Amino acid sequence: MNENLFTPFTTPTILNQPATIPIILFPMLLIPTSKHLINNRLITIQHNLIQPILKQMMITHNAKGQTWSLMLVSLIIFIAMTNLLGLLPHSFTPTTQLSMNLAMAIPLWAGTVITGLRFKTKNSLAHLLPQGTPTLLIPMLVLIETTSLLIQPMALAVRLTANITAGHLLMHLIGSTVLALLTINLPVALLTYTLLMLLTILEIAVALIQAYVFTLLVSLYLHNNT
Repeated sequence: MNENLFTPFTTPTILNQPATIPIILFPMLLIPTSKHLINNRLITIQHNLIQPILKQMMITHNAKGQTWSLMLVSLIIFIAMTNLLGLLPHSFTPTTQLSMNLAMAIPLWAGTVITGLRFKTKNSLAHLLPQGTPTLLIPMLVLIETTSLLIQPMALAVRLTANITAGHLLMHLIGSTVLALLTINLPVALLTYTLLMLLTILEIAVALIQAYVFTLLVSLYLHNNT
């Protein structure tokens, strides 16, 4: 029986209903929280990991941009947890769905643009037309810059989708190759399995890096508009 290569990216269902929402909410259950003044080791480690990331993203922001800190930290944790959980066997990765990534990218991008138009109207509009542009080129450059601005959320979503999907496809292909080689050539199968383990380590790094890149680009858009 030949399995469809894109079967792992099919949204699972529960009682014929899409299980996307429970899957998206599941990573939140794994984030430790405490109501006590003295935290445990797990929460302390979590804080020690979050603080340098937050400092790195917020170091260039003014007071207006720093009000987004909680949202940006929540975003990077959510994407990282979702990507890592998607590497588990028989799991589903919501970030391989372009629709979900667009649902994250468009509101965040729109929020930064609206913030810029509200508090830095002149500067935001000035970005659409570089200084010293010849009069004949003004309509064309305004159109190009506007298109570049509108395509930013699509670039955010496609970048995340493509990187996560490509890694999962490659792991699926190499895993299928290992199973096929077990009955044909055991030494080659073990060598391919070693390659699969190295690729898995690489995908763990990619899952974390893509979460950071997505959030960093949103932070950059925010910096340009505050």
